[in-house]
Amino acid sequence: QAKECNGVKVPIDTSKPNPNEVEFDNLYLDMNGIIHPCTHPEDKPAPKNEDEMMVAIFEYIDRIFNIVRPRRLLYMAIDGVAPRAKMNQQRSRRFRASKEGMEAAEEKQKIRQEILAKGGFLPPEEVKERFDSNCITPGTEFMDNLAKCLRYYIADRLNSDPGWKNLTVILSDASAPGEGEHKIMDYIRRQRAQPNHDPNTHHCLCGADADLIMLGLATHEPNFTIIREEFKPNKPKPCALCNQMGHEVKDCQGLPREKQGKHDQFADTLPVSEQEFIFIRLCVLREYLERELTMASLPFTFDFERSVDDWVFMCFFVGNDFLPHLPSLEIREGAIDRLVNIYKNVVHKTGGYLTESGFVNLQRVQMIMLAVGEVEDSIFKKRKDDDDNFKRRQKEKRKRLKRDQPSFIPGGQFSPQALGNRSSPQAICNPRQAAFEMRMHERQNSATSASPNTSLTPDGSPSLGGGGIKRKPEDSDSEPEPEDNIRLWETGWKQRYYKNKFDVDASDDKFRRKVVQSYVEGLCWVLRYYYQGCASWNWYYPFHYAPFASDFEGIADMPSDFEKGSKPFKPLEQLMGVFPAASGNFLPPTWRKLMTDPESSIIDFYPEDFAIDLNGKKYAWQGVALLPFVDERRLRAALEEVYPDLTPEESRRNSLGGDVLFVGKHHPLCDFIVEQYKTKNKEVMDIPPELCHGIQGKLSLNDNAVLPDQVVESPVPMLRDLTQNSAVSISFKDPQFAEDFVFKATVLPGAKKPAPVLKPGDWEKTNNDGRPWRPQLGFNRDRKPVHLDQSAFRTLGHTMPRERGMPGMYPNAMPLGAYGAPYARPLLGGQQQIPKLLSNLRPQESWRGPTPLFQQAPQRTAGAAPLLAWNRMLQSPNQFQPAQYQGLGPMGYPQRPEDRMDRGRQVGTPSVLHPSKAP
Repeated sequence: QAKECNGVKVPIDTSKPNPNEVEFDNLYLDMNGIIHPCTHPEDKPAPKNEDEMMVAIFEYIDRIFNIVRPRRLLYMAIDGVAPRAKMNQQRSRRFRASKEGMEAAEEKQKIRQEILAKGGFLPPEEVKERFDSNCITPGTEFMDNLAKCLRYYIADRLNSDPGWKNLTVILSDASAPGEGEHKIMDYIRRQRAQPNHDPNTHHCLCGADADLIMLGLATHEPNFTIIREEFKPNKPKPCALCNQMGHEVKDCQGLPREKQGKHDQFADTLPVSEQEFIFIRLCVLREYLERELTMASLPFTFDFERSVDDWVFMCFFVGNDFLPHLPSLEIREGAIDRLVNIYKNVVHKTGGYLTESGFVNLQRVQMIMLAVGEVEDSIFKKRKDDDDNFKRRQKEKRKRLKRDQPSFIPGGQFSPQALGNRSSPQAICNPRQAAFEMRMHERQNSATSASPNTSLTPDGSPSLGGGGIKRKPEDSDSEPEPEDNIRLWETGWKQRYYKNKFDVDASDDKFRRKVVQSYVEGLCWVLRYYYQGCASWNWYYPFHYAPFASDFEGIADMPSDFEKGSKPFKPLEQLMGVFPAASGNFLPPTWRKLMTDPESSIIDFYPEDFAIDLNGKKYAWQGVALLPFVDERRLRAALEEVYPDLTPEESRRNSLGGDVLFVGKHHPLCDFIVEQYKTKNKEVMDIPPELCHGIQGKLSLNDNAVLPDQVVESPVPMLRDLTQNSAVSISFKDPQFAEDFVFKATVLPGAKKPAPVLKPGDWEKTNNDGRPWRPQLGFNRDRKPVHLDQSAFRTLGHTMPRERGMPGMYPNAMPLGAYGAPYARPLLGGQQQIPKLLSNLRPQESWRGPTPLFQQAPQRTAGAAPLLAWNRMLQSPNQFQPAQYQGLGPMGYPQRPEDRMDRGRQVGTPSVLHPSKAP
């Protein structure tokens, strides 16, 4: 954590050993997983403008860097133009985001007007332009500006941070085609194929996508770790209308906020906490998989690496970014376990593994799929039974809660307090009025329950008018279920599925075979994408739904080759393929017109509204957006007419770029690069691997290079220009291979297998004695946590105020860091310092009985033993600061005299803290 001294953050020296007791060589950042939470966070106020967003991204990268501390390489990859197969998912996401954003704004406005019409109280509406997250797409001005900001950030850190001193930094921005994580994987694959590659390189990849786990396993690197944000469900969010906690917009009543205790101003503030991160160690996952997948008595030699590849391939059936999952395989129903068990049973008949280095053996896959098809019917019936049982239990639970809840619960000042709440009781204000309001509320409730068809007049008396409300059925509190026309649990499910989803008859074998062939092509394309790189930029799955496993008959002879030499879309062309008309403001005016003009030849690509098929799910976000697929030929034909309208700046943003390599002045490669610029060498040159930790690739001069002794201008007004720059940048290209080259999916010769981590007890599912699982801190499993014993907590309990407990297991314990330097623990980045913490100690009059022993003045006599540290602290005139640390701030830095005076004034009441004035 960054430490703070007198309001100034003291930077961490990342050149020191990693506090997690592990040393990483390479850190890879999947930047889109950083950009999104920094630009539109869910758990804190959003940045006010683009500049604040950029600074938030810088701070996030710093935080990750401080944890990981790579010693050789930092690789930042932003999503560039994606393959066509991915663009369908991007299109669906962006159309949904636009539709849901507009619906949420309309719903919010409608509820706001209703509340105000009833006389409710709402704070004034903030006039703020909504941030359209769709701008986080290659080709937009936002992404172009982000690339400039990251170039500035890298140059700044190479100049000033000792941890970056010998680091090679590669930036692959949005102009370089390919998804961020796949650009990273392509880099790792190509470096592994070089003779100078270190097979024991320790990789760390930052990103939250689950497919990163599969990609990491696919590298077969023995030391591969993923760092990601720790997911904490059900984080509290304030209502978007009244900014109060505890309810959503649809439940807002427009009530004024009740005063909540003495410190009311903090009652509804969001608890801002520093984001915590976890490591996923793939070497440990490999240990689990080795135990799970090892099979005896095979008719062929068991190869663990090949079985891992098969496991990764089988995971594609339960869903990925490019194909819909098979109807019978739901991950939450244990589909992966089911597939592994079928695989183990069938693999004896297959005669070998399903995959090899990213290429699929379809004859063997057919045996697995038909085995799944045999149990498809029972899977659907079990799913229905489980669903019915769950609904029945929920209904019984609601009835039980309704029956057991008390008929009346007082609210406001008289509301019940939880047991164990040790805060002092608050004084009751105006009890007669509060009691009257509760009586009226109870009277209203009893009248309503006694006669459901009578309404109440404004004074609370029942009205005899007949305009009552019908009594609700007993289970009406259950949410309405979406209609299911497929009924997979009933006979004839395949006929109904194909009729409803594809509008064809199930007996149409030709069409069914076409769907299956497209899906099989997709499986081959995805596996090739994971292990070899993009097989085709143009291929995509042309249906919204998947076939059944039982349809995978005769797939062994299906072709699985892809056209060679395909090229990615250009950035602005991709924007036209994935953006809804509502996000057209990111496009040139004449291009935007193609989305909205009724006479446009491609207007049908941009529907204003579209259906969402829940497909057996409960929530809209889980459903299938039924959008028309973009016809590439029609799109290109329409764009040919508007291409001449592009400005030079737009044409630059529409071109495909490449990666840029940065080094600082201390890096061995720096002089080599500077020499190329001095001689103006226009040729492409190889990186000397001995100068760059064995990294290989091609270098060429960059037109917009960062050069030594040249000012690097800051694209963010609040940050300074770099006037004394010593970093240098140059264009970088990965090592190139022939188009038919196959990257081997094996552990490299010379790689050392990490020491086993798991112990016998770890194989059992119940090895935690029922306690909630908590991750260990750092990589050392035997690290001993420092803690206080019970007597220390009792001691702290005596000195803490009873009014405001600190949250946590010991509400009355003094927080670490309250005693001043050098015992102070640095505050977390987002943690607010509690003002005048020690001034809340109880005054002299509040003590009962004699002074506790640790408060009594020690009697110094000749020859007495030296004072203990605790007593020395009490005798010190500066309260808790030992003599040798007087005058030092929280970090041990010298303080100004006035700071020491202020600190002295903030410390608690002398009568309590000074022994001579104790009662």
